[in-house]
Amino acid sequence: MCTEYILKAIDAALAAGKVILDVYNDPASDFQIEKKADNSPLTLADRKAHEVIMSYLQDTEYPVLSEEGKHLPYEERSQWHTLWIVDPLDGTKEFIKRNGEFTVNIALVEKGIPVFGVIYVPVKEILYWGEIASGAYKLEGIIARNGHSLEKLEQSAVKMPCPRENNTFVIVASRSHLSEETERYIEEKRKVHPEVELVSVGSSIKICWVSEGVADEYPRFAPTMEWDTAAGHAIAKAAGAEVYQTGKEEPLVYNKPDLLNPWFIVKRN
Repeated sequence: MCTEYILKAIDAALAAGKVILDVYNDPASDFQIEKKADNSPLTLADRKAHEVIMSYLQDTEYPVLSEEGKHLPYEERSQWHTLWIVDPLDGTKEFIKRNGEFTVNIALVEKGIPVFGVIYVPVKEILYWGEIASGAYKLEGIIARNGHSLEKLEQSAVKMPCPRENNTFVIVASRSHLSEETERYIEEKRKVHPEVELVSVGSSIKICWVSEGVADEYPRFAPTMEWDTAAGHAIAKAAGAEVYQTGKEEPLVYNKPDLLNPWFIVKRN
């Protein structure tokens, strides 16, 4: 993938993180919360982050499918062999709760497969990115690229996955969407592994934790959309993990007629 586009996506994610934090940290802000058609929340930060990301990506040669943008019919999208898939603020419920567990997600998808992804955790100042050819990385304490090259960023980052000391089987689950099916799945894993630990966190951080090696699996038996997973999926693939459809050894695919994901499990290969 073109280094210029990787840096552009990183810059877009960092810039979006800044405007999100401007809203998040403003004591006078009421977040301007609205309800979308699916009853999910939409805030001022979602809208501002979308605008910022579009300002970076709209001059690339690829169209953008953003959660907060216009969703064109599949008849038109089906002609997009390569596209950006964006969630300007993943974890809006966590943002509203002010627990810091929200992210900016940007992915590049080719023929249904995510080939590059960047996820930024603004409150923690943590940047994750991954590209199939060069691997997956985690960089802490970053709020702007400051002109650094991609090579410099990689040198400053930790390459994923990272080694883990203990043998505990760690399952990461949603902070806000822990379904009965997920709880049953966890109980089944307890029958297989002598020690199972459940950790909960919001947004696409869950996929990052599997990619990083903090967790072994992330089962998701509840609704998600393509923009919730595309960036994390690319990072997972670059880190040697995969996002499989539940009950199948087939990964999630993107830019489908229906943008709703099937249930899935993220696991290390």
